Amino acid sequence: MKYIIKENQAGFVVKNGRFQKMITAGTYHFPKALGYQVEIEEMEGELSYREIPYQILNKDQTFAGSVLHAEIPDGFAGFVYKNGKLAAYADCGEYTFWNVFDQYAVRAVSMEEPQMDDGVTKQMLSVLPKRLYTEMQAGEGEIGLVYYDNVLQGRYAKGIYRFWNYKHRITYQVYDMKQKQLDILGQEILTRDKIGIRMNIACMYQIRDAVEFAEKVSDLNRQLHSSAQLAIREIVGNYKLDEILESKEKISGEIYTALKEREGMFCVNFLSAGIKDIILPGEIREIMNSVLVAEKTAQASVIARREEVASTRSLLNTAKLMDENQTLYKLKELEYLEKICGKVGEISVNGSAGILEQLGGILFGKAQ
Repeated sequence: MKYIIKENQAGFVVKNGRFQKMITAGTYHFPKALGYQVEIEEMEGELSYREIPYQILNKDQTFAGSVLHAEIPDGFAGFVYKNGKLAAYADCGEYTFWNVFDQYAVRAVSMEEPQMDDGVTKQMLSVLPKRLYTEMQAGEGEIGLVYYDNVLQGRYAKGIYRFWNYKHRITYQVYDMKQKQLDILGQEILTRDKIGIRMNIACMYQIRDAVEFAEKVSDLNRQLHSSAQLAIREIVGNYKLDEILESKEKISGEIYTALKEREGMFCVNFLSAGIKDIILPGEIREIMNSVLVAEKTAQASVIARREEVASTRSLLNTAKLMDENQTLYKLKELEYLEKICGKVGEISVNGSAGILEQLGGILFGKAQ
């Protein structure tokens, strides 16, 4: 039987089920009646002819010089390179690639050490199955805790860390160590004089130790909120409404002190705490507005009376000076005359009477 092998092909010659040799480009005749059979395959990519084991095929020098054979053992990840470029990921097992027209290389990376080293590049990660590794990212001001089979192994600062899932079950937690604000809005409180008010409270806190926090606290926000509510009710409930309105800073300091006493329970440090707003019931607001208006009205009356007294006192002092000093009296006459002249068209005076007397006579005479 005639067989034609092309330039990019190889033929596997088998006689009665036994491998004889590998043939390359050319024309061949093998009598089928004598038990010959030729399997033809293109010399590209991975070897697909699997009827004869590699160990037997490799005894043929032509075959051995045309392929690359690699084994990826357990605990290793394989990476296949084609003509110097990363082409694919390879699981554990045996691989045979045609190495005639394309040049193949295989790199095996150990997964025995849990933490992945820097030798695994971004390109390798792009073909690596996600199931094989765990990635943890810690940002600015964050701390990551990594566990192997639920046992803490280490704490990691800002960065990206990857761990092989081969030997251990990898888990992690990332904690934000930056300052945070806790707002308690609309907290209802009954004052000592039995008036229901609402308060808005703001607290600043920071986790002090990630490991201790992970061991003791499960739901920080809810627990902090509940504890702060209790402290606020306990403190503010001992004050009357007027005292609360007048002593916001003092009460804020007491709330902060109470929270500082509780911070050990939550593995945090309270940095500040204070009252933002006090919300009064509608009827109380109306009463206080009325009181405020009354106070301001009384203050305005006092100021008006004070000004009247000061004005009268000033007139009295002026009169005394004019009585004691004739020159000043004459100057005052001239000042009044100037004001009058500015408002009339023409004035005629004669006789020996004073100017003011004549003007007074004119004015009062007309009035009569």
